[in-house]
Amino acid sequence: MKLNYDGQEQINADYDAVWAFINNPEKVAKCLPDVEKLEITGDKSFTAHVKVGVGPVRGRFKFDVGLEPDAENNKMNVNLRGGGLGTAIDLTAGANIAQQQEQTQLDWQGEAVVRGPAATVGARVLDRKARELITHVFAEVKRNIDEEQA
Repeated sequence: MKLNYDGQEQINADYDAVWAFINNPEKVAKCLPDVEKLEITGDKSFTAHVKVGVGPVRGRFKFDVGLEPDAENNKMNVNLRGGGLGTAIDLTAGANIAQQQEQTQLDWQGEAVVRGPAATVGARVLDRKARELITHVFAEVKRNIDEEQA
């Protein structure tokens, strides 16, 4: 099952502060919900062990996350691969970053491919949960950066 998402966040910080935050795997990882264990595996990568529940499919999943900064195009790409309980998830997301006067705007989009038991719970349930999770991550990025700037 393939799912697509997009959204936007206005962050009360300048471009450089936002760019530094989203290039830090430890800070980005803390924006994920329900993280039980975190391993920084490189200067732009980490592994997260999280609790996930989609309909009747509940358990622990492991995700390998890679940050791929594209400073020339003011963009951050993120690749997430992993799963658990027989379910595999591949997510590719990107955020265009632009200074907007006193704020920085993140225009984000993502595409997820889900295979296995979680893909069988129904498109509406899976779509709602996946949208909730990706929206949570970008909202947490905003909240954390705003708090750092306060």
